[in-house]
Amino acid sequence: MIEFHNVTKRFEGGYEALNNVSLQLAKGEMAFLTGHSGAGKSTVLKIIALIEKPTRGQALLNRINLNTVARFRVPYIRRNIGIIFQDHQLLFDRPVFDNVALPLLIQGYRRAEIARRTRAALDKVGLLHKEKSMPITLSGGEQQRVGIARAVVHKPMILLADEPTGNLDPVLSREIMQIFVDFNRVGVTVMVASHDLALIDELDKPRMTLEHGKLILNDLDTTQVGHAYDQDN
Repeated sequence: MIEFHNVTKRFEGGYEALNNVSLQLAKGEMAFLTGHSGAGKSTVLKIIALIEKPTRGQALLNRINLNTVARFRVPYIRRNIGIIFQDHQLLFDRPVFDNVALPLLIQGYRRAEIARRTRAALDKVGLLHKEKSMPITLSGGEQQRVGIARAVVHKPMILLADEPTGNLDPVLSREIMQIFVDFNRVGVTVMVASHDLALIDELDKPRMTLEHGKLILNDLDTTQVGHAYDQDN
C-alpha cells in the first residue's frame, strides 16, 4: 500500500527533512510515526498525500510511483486518501454539515448522496446531533471529530493524521485515537504521526520513529515490497 525506498527530501536552502528513509505499510495495517518536532513526520505524510515529492528515492502508493504522477492525476489519487490535521482547518463561516460535505461537493456527488454520506460520517464520530452547529461553538475535541468526519466522508482507503491529538487533553486524545482504531478494524489503512508515546504504548500498534530525518526504529516488516509502475503509462 505505502512504500518508501531510500527516500530523501531536501528543501530549498539545503534543509534535509528526510534522509534515505525506507518503510512499508501494508493494506489494512495501522502504524504510528513518531519522533521529535522537526524529525520529518509531516514530510512523510505530505509525500504520501502528493503535497511534496521526494528529492531522491522512490515513494509508492498502492504500487503507483508518486515521483512521476502527472499533475492532472493528483486529485484522482487523493480521492483514496483522507487527511486529518492538528489545527482542524475547518471553515468557520459554515455549519458542521457543510464542512463535512465539502469533499463530496467538490467531487460532484448528487445532493441526496451527499446528505446520506455526510450524516453517516458524522454518526461514526458521534456528532450527528451537531450537524447544524457552527464550528466555533464546538469544543476542541468536537472540532477534531468534524475534521475526521470530513476526511472519511468519501470512504478513503488510506487515512493519514498529523498530530491529531496535539491540542487535546488525555481523555479526548484517547477518544480520537480510538476512532482511528475503529476505522482500521473495518479495513482502512491508517498512519498517524504523533509524539504522544504513552498513548501509543496503550494502543499496542507498530511504530516507526524518525530522528533528524532518519528512520531509527521500524516495527514493521520491510522485506516484502511491491513493484512500481508509472501512473502515466
